[in-house]
Amino acid sequence: MKILLVEDNALTRYTIKSLLDKLGHEVVAEAEDGAGAVKYFREFKPDVVFLDLILPGRSGVEILEDLRAVDPAARVVVITAVEQDEIDRRLADKGVSAILRKPFSFEDFKTLMRDLA
Repeated sequence: MKILLVEDNALTRYTIKSLLDKLGHEVVAEAEDGAGAVKYFREFKPDVVFLDLILPGRSGVEILEDLRAVDPAARVVVITAVEQDEIDRRLADKGVSAILRKPFSFEDFKTLMRDLA
């Protein structure tokens, strides 16, 4: 799969990219904020977007709405350390494909990618 990775933390970005590479997926672009996310989404048309929930400037929920405006069928995995039922409901209402909770294990990650395939 072609992946767009949107995460402001360089170490988390590196870790996720390494795991995706190990599992045979291609990170076609990386963004640290919403402007980059939308730009690269339009440019690379990824199969899946990994989107951090807390980013500088605008929230992942707002960026998700921007991505949906470009492609209502966009497949998005939200990355977050936040665990709240209200946020989970909002994300489900907006049609996220999955939520990846930090910290996560390699087994969790493999299961997520298998489910997305």
